[in-house]
Amino acid sequence: MPLLLTAPDPNLALILKVLPALVVILLAAAICGRLAQMVMQPRVLGEMVAGVLLGPTLFGWLFPEAQAALFPPEVRPVLYVLSTIGLTLYMFLVGAGLDHSARTPGEVRKASVLAVSGIVPSLLLGSGAGLLLHGLLSRPDVSPVQFALFVGGALSLTAFPMLARILYERGLENSPIGRLTLLAASIDDALAWCILAVLSAVHLGAGPAGALPTIALTAVFAVVMLKVVAPMLRPMGRTVARTGRLGPTGMYAVILIPLTAGWLTDWIGVYAVFGGFFAGLAMPRDPAFREILHGRMMEVVTTLLLPTFFTFSGLNTHLGGIAGGAMLAAFGLILAAGFCGKYFGCALSMRGLGFGWRESYAVGALMNARGLMILIFINIGLAQGMITQELFAMLVLVAVLTTAGALPLYKLALPERLERTVEPAGQRPLEEQVVKSNSG
Repeated sequence: MPLLLTAPDPNLALILKVLPALVVILLAAAICGRLAQMVMQPRVLGEMVAGVLLGPTLFGWLFPEAQAALFPPEVRPVLYVLSTIGLTLYMFLVGAGLDHSARTPGEVRKASVLAVSGIVPSLLLGSGAGLLLHGLLSRPDVSPVQFALFVGGALSLTAFPMLARILYERGLENSPIGRLTLLAASIDDALAWCILAVLSAVHLGAGPAGALPTIALTAVFAVVMLKVVAPMLRPMGRTVARTGRLGPTGMYAVILIPLTAGWLTDWIGVYAVFGGFFAGLAMPRDPAFREILHGRMMEVVTTLLLPTFFTFSGLNTHLGGIAGGAMLAAFGLILAAGFCGKYFGCALSMRGLGFGWRESYAVGALMNARGLMILIFINIGLAQGMITQELFAMLVLVAVLTTAGALPLYKLALPERLERTVEPAGQRPLEEQVVKSNSG
């Protein structure tokens, strides 16, 4: 009896289209991730590049029919949902994995200073570049001020998820500079999303006041998660620490809470990633709970869902918009503004906070990674008609190049033999720590 049906189930037909796409995504992510590690880059950069290569830039250019068959229009909404869930759950795990007991005195103040030093120079330099390039790159219906603020806001971003992956791969997420960098990056990204909310409101006709409800609701959401939800979850943490297992009820909680938080922040008007992160911060602080939670979820999220996020972003990335001397010069100006603002601004700030030059330049390198957060930012701008395809392509390259340079510059400033012995100057000299660790 033949197995083919004359009237196939549309749901089955969709599954038969989605599964091959996921297989190709995972294969490409695995191969490119391994290649990235072979050239001393974090695996996440390879996965990011794999997503771009599967889009129209390479795969769609070489094999347009195959690319269209593998990623037809009906598959893309499924990939979008999977990618959003993946990024939300990953940032939930990052927030839940922060070791609150590792907090150092004045950490929030230092992170705030670092965040300001990362966002203000980038915003000023990026806005200056935007004003100079308005006539060349802007849409005619976008004012010079709006265009300049968009470029500055995009360059102010630090790739919070990518930075977290780099720190986790090196086991530095709870080191002094790791915690400072993560907290500062989260502040930078939140401020950049507030800038985007204001620009979107102005561009869509609501005016600057139209963004105030978004900012206010985001603040209320954060307070509720940390002051109301967090205390309610502490008994679960004590139970897990006592029994050594996270049962079915606990698993429902740790899945439903970040997804609900991501949905709420999306509804408020900021990206779901922040909802996931604050849901993670609200989780119990018991070390045993963190270890069990990561053991149950981290590998699935990073292996299956995050590569889907990278690929979905890559499907919307076109790099054919940069050609000619004027465009290349404009790209060079934007790249220089983005790199110098973050790298030197953060390095000088860290030095002012009492860290040595090596640690300061290492943090400047990490904060300069922009990754996929800037792609999310500029995808929204492109969808809302705030930027041109040419500027979009330039900012994609800025994301790739600054992220690719982050880890080599970090290692150049802070070799592996020194990176776990970092303390602010005045507590104990770095050289003294190295001597003691070598003698012990």
